[in-house]
Amino acid sequence: MKRLDGRAANALRPVEIIPHFNQFAEGSCLIRCGNTQVLCTASVEERTPPHVPFGEGWVTAEYDMLPRANRERSRRDISKLKLSGRSAEIQRLIGRSLRSVVDFRLLGERTITIDCDVLQGDGGTRTASVTGGFVALALACRKLMEEGTILRMPLRSYVAGISAGIVDNEPLLDLCYEEDSAAMVDLNCVMTDRGELIELQATGEERPFTLEEQQALVTLCSKGIRELVELQKQIVGRL
Repeated sequence: MKRLDGRAANALRPVEIIPHFNQFAEGSCLIRCGNTQVLCTASVEERTPPHVPFGEGWVTAEYDMLPRANRERSRRDISKLKLSGRSAEIQRLIGRSLRSVVDFRLLGERTITIDCDVLQGDGGTRTASVTGGFVALALACRKLMEEGTILRMPLRSYVAGISAGIVDNEPLLDLCYEEDSAAMVDLNCVMTDRGELIELQATGEERPFTLEEQQALVTLCSKGIRELVELQKQIVGRL
């Protein structure tokens, strides 16, 4: 099938990560994946939640979409006096993904909160948040090292996420909104730079899918994540 923007089936949308986008946050970036844009900031606090063991730190995340991030205005979560189920599920995904590569003893007794605010959504906002959130986290950790607050980088690996799906029975990488809306199968994948899986979220939207189809989608995601990690490395440098 011919894709809407003419991309190959295994091609990412154009990706841009602009670091230090927010002058006040310890780490920040704006990530653009096609028409999807997410502002990611990392804020450091010298305290930890009660459940965190003595001598260790913590990383958590929050996710939200601006009211006109989509084609129609959506209500802010605060106006509904509760976090939407979708936002809650996505911010848990972001937090889990980033915590999986953090050495909390090296981070010390502090919390880094990653805020991911979708300025414009055109598919793949959760995976863009993971990819950009990692850059913001790494830049915040780099700043802590430069200030002498921590002695070693507490991140063990790079982390990035991407989506893939089956549209008209063809596996495609990095779906835009129109493709995602028409997808028979939708899969979100988070991996490290070593090719280790952190999370898979796969759903048969219009039909069940086979193990072979799942593997084809994961293989597409692996290619895309390798490319995203290379872009992260250009910004963050060696861990």
